[in-house]
Amino acid sequence: MRKKTNVILAVMIIFAASAVSAFQMAPDSFSEVVKNTKSGVVNISTTKIVKRKTPDMFQDEFFRRFFGDQLPGQGNGGEREYKSSSLGSGFVIDKEGLIVTNNHVVEGADEIIVKLNDEHEFEAEVIGKDPLTDLALISIDPKGVELSPLKLANSDDSEIGDWVIAIGNPLGLEWTVTAGIISAKGRALGSGPYDNFMQTDASINPGNSGGPLLNIKGEVVGINTAIIPSGQGLGFAIPVNMMKELLPKLKTGKVERGWLGVSVQPLDEKLAEGLGLENDEGALIADVVEGDPAEKAGIRAGDVVIAIDGKKIASNRELINTIGAYDPGKTVEVTVVRDGKEMDIDVTLGTRGDDSASAPEKPSEDAPIIVTELNDEMMQRFNISGGVLVKDVDQKSNAYEAGLRNGDIILWINRESVNSPSSFYGKFKKVEKGDVVFLKVLSRGNGKFIAFDKE
Repeated sequence: MRKKTNVILAVMIIFAASAVSAFQMAPDSFSEVVKNTKSGVVNISTTKIVKRKTPDMFQDEFFRRFFGDQLPGQGNGGEREYKSSSLGSGFVIDKEGLIVTNNHVVEGADEIIVKLNDEHEFEAEVIGKDPLTDLALISIDPKGVELSPLKLANSDDSEIGDWVIAIGNPLGLEWTVTAGIISAKGRALGSGPYDNFMQTDASINPGNSGGPLLNIKGEVVGINTAIIPSGQGLGFAIPVNMMKELLPKLKTGKVERGWLGVSVQPLDEKLAEGLGLENDEGALIADVVEGDPAEKAGIRAGDVVIAIDGKKIASNRELINTIGAYDPGKTVEVTVVRDGKEMDIDVTLGTRGDDSASAPEKPSEDAPIIVTELNDEMMQRFNISGGVLVKDVDQKSNAYEAGLRNGDIILWINRESVNSPSSFYGKFKKVEKGDVVFLKVLSRGNGKFIAFDKE
């Protein structure tokens, strides 16, 4: 009887210990994390000089007669200069003054001011930036002020459900702290070929951009970078491992990536069956660019890439990220499946140009809209066969006032389909000033029509 009682007590003790351990996994407070990291988070304010044209009515002969030389814009070609300010966040990575932030925080800035938690302020300069991952490296001269670099974690070790803390300057509210969990990993938002976001339900708002996403040890696991305004509890961060891979290149001022010269598409069960594959893992080569590295090495459309230098490739996005991590000129071993047989092909990589990713094509002079091509993943996700992605809309334009926004997908203009930036700009240019521009768009996955007068 005593032996049975002892066994029951032992089981109860083990159960109680497990329960206490599980309970302790949820911290009572994040205050220690905040105290240990707050000094490494910075406020970034930028100033841009923008030129705006004087409203057309002031160029009218009637107004010129009435106002004479007092017309706004007189003497400077009808343009006036304005200062545009914005706020963002960043974090210190070394005592010499290197700071990581988002590219969009500092893009085009004429002045960058970094403010520390102790109120010290410094002018900063851009060392390197990478629009394709929205990362930037800036630098300050600390002038004897001791900086507090944050520790960088291994984001591959972070798991869905882990606690995370975001620190930044949302809406100008300095050093705001929010907490949540990692909701998902490997998210693609359609913002570029290297999408690989961590999703979190920690509150992130405009101004958090560039700030750190921390684990409960106070280590950086991600760089807060994106929100979906219509979503509640949806924030996104760039995994810190992606930043660590790019850091040596950012320090040189220029990020260059390897380039195969192929277009790829995802595999599904039917495609895999048709190609005689055992599963749908790998990247299907849909087309090969003539004269580019892949074509020169003998890679063909219909090949399925399953490994690079022995590293398994499970998807088309993984292929793009793996090749992009190599330096141009590097020779890699590409393992493909062709006609049911594996083969290794050595390819000397080229250099990925700015326009080979999602860089916008040059618009026509009268277009207030900048668009870029859709990738295969976005077309598959929205079940569309064409269209263009809106990268920027002039906020003073009729298009913006009518409701067109960054991230919208334009399917047709004035009932004519568009399948590339050049076709969009060509059709837009044909519309006479004052006539209606009629667009069919997908906005956050929902179809709608937008109409406005061309300026």
